[in-house]
Amino acid sequence: MSKLTISCGDITRLAVDAIVNAANCSLLGGGGVDGAIHKAAGKQLFEECLQLDGCATGQSKATKGYLLPAKHVIHTVGPIWRGGHANEAELLASCYRTALDIAKELNLKTVAFPSISTGAYRFPKELAAEIAVKTILEHPFDGEVQMCTFSPTDKEIYQKKLDEARSQNN
Repeated sequence: MSKLTISCGDITRLAVDAIVNAANCSLLGGGGVDGAIHKAAGKQLFEECLQLDGCATGQSKATKGYLLPAKHVIHTVGPIWRGGHANEAELLASCYRTALDIAKELNLKTVAFPSISTGAYRFPKELAAEIAVKTILEHPFDGEVQMCTFSPTDKEIYQKKLDEARSQNN
């Protein structure tokens, strides 16, 4: 079981082995977390992403961190919320699994995730938090995982889901 903590802040400032980017399919930058990561990492991140030929929804790909404190960026493409009948929950869980699979393959020990798909992609935050916590706790990655939310309200949602998951396992 992964060690999971919840924090609130700027994911681009975290000194971890990898931060996860809530990317779009092109991997070439966008708004929100994606834009902030590309801006903070510098143009070399964009240039490396050009070579990756995009990424499918629910999948992940890794790059160097460049100007970020993090050594790597794991880009994952979350699903757009379409009402819950387009396999969104499984695709979101796959984002967390495939990102942690890459972290394990790269022998990383610390990974930080943003709240994937809850911004412009409109995934309901409570459901997204439940899926994220459950998937991370069940994954065999043995390092430290941090959920880094942008707002204190989001942090409370993720902390509540983590507390619920831990109380069910005791």
